[in-house]
Amino acid sequence: MTTTEQPRMPVARTCPFAQPEQYTRMSEEQGPVRAAIPNGKQAWVVTRHEDARSVLNDRRFSSDRLKPGFPFLVEGGNPFRRNPKPSMISMDAPDHGPTRKAVVGEFTVKRITSLRPRIQEITDSLIDDMLAAGGEADLVEMLSLPLPSLVICELLGVPYADHEFFQGNTKMLVKQSTGEYERLAASDRLRDYLGDLVTAKEAAPGDDLLGRQIVKARAEGTFDHDALVSMAFLLLLAGHETTANMISLGTLALLENPDQRAKIEADPGRTLDAIEEMLRYFTVVDTVTSRVATEDVEVGGAAISAGDGVIVLGYTANWDPAVFEAPERLDLERGARHHVAFGFGPHQCLGQNLARAELQIVFDTLLRRIPTLKLATSVEELPFKTDSAVYGVHRLPVTW
Repeated sequence: MTTTEQPRMPVARTCPFAQPEQYTRMSEEQGPVRAAIPNGKQAWVVTRHEDARSVLNDRRFSSDRLKPGFPFLVEGGNPFRRNPKPSMISMDAPDHGPTRKAVVGEFTVKRITSLRPRIQEITDSLIDDMLAAGGEADLVEMLSLPLPSLVICELLGVPYADHEFFQGNTKMLVKQSTGEYERLAASDRLRDYLGDLVTAKEAAPGDDLLGRQIVKARAEGTFDHDALVSMAFLLLLAGHETTANMISLGTLALLENPDQRAKIEADPGRTLDAIEEMLRYFTVVDTVTSRVATEDVEVGGAAISAGDGVIVLGYTANWDPAVFEAPERLDLERGARHHVAFGFGPHQCLGQNLARAELQIVFDTLLRRIPTLKLATSVEELPFKTDSAVYGVHRLPVTW
């Protein structure tokens, strides 16, 4: 870098409408840069869109979190290292493909289309409750968090009555300042909970994702209790936290850009393009796509050695001016479908069709049913998640 001070990762994101100064400095370099990480070592940080897609689609970069050199951005390293079986997010070929294929049918466009009436029903019910509560509400508490939580619980067959338990432990896992032992304890509690749930479903598989996986795997002679628990862990964790934060930040974007909001209200056909731009602009999970090199590789002019950790910085990739004109401008008509907010390559987000459906339904319904919606406070007073691996806002007071 052009500065004498070496960058450190992770970086706190303090403003929803501007990337951190360190991200800007790193992205001004000609290629990947070296940064210090919490274990006292260094990792490469990939900032450019072209380089990000290259790394994420290259099998010479491993997703295996047990490999030496994998760049964890929390104290203590891998919070899931006690899990008997890795989840698909930590798998490489040849294990990753069959594991993903076993469940991908649950997230096809056709399957998600069949879920849309239920997602709409849940959305309307939550907005009914908002309106019944009076003229002011916390959107996070009453809509952003319960909507994806309810949907993923119904999809997996997890009792929603337990949502406070898994949401509380999830918060500890994604909070970057959580201590090592607290993080491991939260991971153990979630895994024990899901282990008991899978055991119960083994005795009586229901018509839900976990039940269908049990029936299918038994018929194929491939059933593995621990592997299913790991899959459930990943889907439950990823299935509510990311979408919840996108609902909140997307609503904030609509409220802070009334001219663009008016165009969507006039033509809901624009909503999907708006969602793609929101995903690009906010990139709520900006460092989850980390890797470790298994061979010597050159990326963007940098010689990356086998064993080097690599952090693919999705945020700067999605703000790359070589790909997105005036990336700092939120343009809800941009339709930026080649962003990397869902990753890229073999590990591209399994649940992206579900996330898009939830976002489209909630934004269209919210704008239609509460057209006078506005912030109940200033943006400067909002409590943003500056210490979380998933960026968002803790509370979003709104009024109408």
